Amino acid sequence: MKQAKNSLLIGFLAFFTLTLFTQTTIAQQVLVGAEQSHLYLPILQGKKVGLVGNQTSILPQSANKHVVDFLLENGIEVKKVFVPEHGFRGTADAGEKVDNSVDQKTGLPIISLYGNNKKPSAEQIKDLDVVIFDLQDVGTRFFTYISTMHYVMEACAEQGKKVIIFDRPNPNGGYVDGPMLKKGFESFVGMHLIPVVHGLTVGELAQMINGEKWLKGGLTVDLEVIPVKNWIHAQAYSLPVKPSPNLPSDLAIKLYPSTCFFEGTVMSLGRGTYDPFQMYGYPDPKFGTFTFTPVSIDGMSKTPPHQDKLCYGVDLRGESLDHQFTLKYILDAYQKSGMKEKFFNNFFNTLAGTDELKKQILEGKSEAEIRESWKAGLEEFKRKREKYLIYK
Repeated sequence: MKQAKNSLLIGFLAFFTLTLFTQTTIAQQVLVGAEQSHLYLPILQGKKVGLVGNQTSILPQSANKHVVDFLLENGIEVKKVFVPEHGFRGTADAGEKVDNSVDQKTGLPIISLYGNNKKPSAEQIKDLDVVIFDLQDVGTRFFTYISTMHYVMEACAEQGKKVIIFDRPNPNGGYVDGPMLKKGFESFVGMHLIPVVHGLTVGELAQMINGEKWLKGGLTVDLEVIPVKNWIHAQAYSLPVKPSPNLPSDLAIKLYPSTCFFEGTVMSLGRGTYDPFQMYGYPDPKFGTFTFTPVSIDGMSKTPPHQDKLCYGVDLRGESLDHQFTLKYILDAYQKSGMKEKFFNNFFNTLAGTDELKKQILEGKSEAEIRESWKAGLEEFKRKREKYLIYK
């Protein structure tokens, strides 16, 4: 009888512990801004709404329901959808023209914010009261969704419209690194005086853009951020949907800050394979023993560099998911090339946001020496960034 009681007690304790663990785990699930509907549905009632969104604008805890569908189901008057680079369903190549169209599911007009119309016109937002921005960023200066956000904020500031950011975790949000953007090097792949890895969510960066008066003419916009729940900067976050066609995995997103620099060189970074940003190479055996052949892949890369040529290089698919920004790949390839200035193309300085990095590489400086030159700028940025942080 005593043994039976003990077994019953052990069973009860095990069940209680498991239940408590499960409840704690559920309580700590990361909830993106779009899932905090109690914070924004009251604001949107009776308002004419525009949404900046794409395939990442989903509610992960609701079977990946799209935000547009959720808003419409809850009686919100969504008038139109604005889409960034890669389009509404995320199938356009980097740099590919995205046309205006109509969403087949909802019948809503889709307006491209890529190409010649990067900033919403006064005509396009005149019938709106509020514009929601809900895009999954990856935490680098040259990922263009934050440039789209800047232009949306600017247009709304000029026309007196409110902007609501549905915030999402930054998968590279646990650190700050890389060269700072130098004045005079602003472009669509670098609009702000921030480093390559800025350690901010889009909500935090929007607050910084407003607070530092980075919009044209020093304007500020009526801004509200719907925060992420149960997330801090040091916390890993696996994206439920790939943010763009050529960032297909968590590892690609982690490597992206380091390997994107190859876009500014003669090298292939794996576009035209199913693992872009996770390898690099060139049609010459001196670059390494690993081989791959870039081919045209519809929806990923239609005309990749070195298409249909056997490339030799380095496979990064075994790198750790703890990977952080490094120059070792670009320095390795540069040293093997022997090409000096010809290793780079005209896009390199634009990506780097400065002409200093290319000069330092050409001078043969080590990664440690190059990093030393960033130190003061990064420290100043971190101090400035502190007051805009929403998460620990």
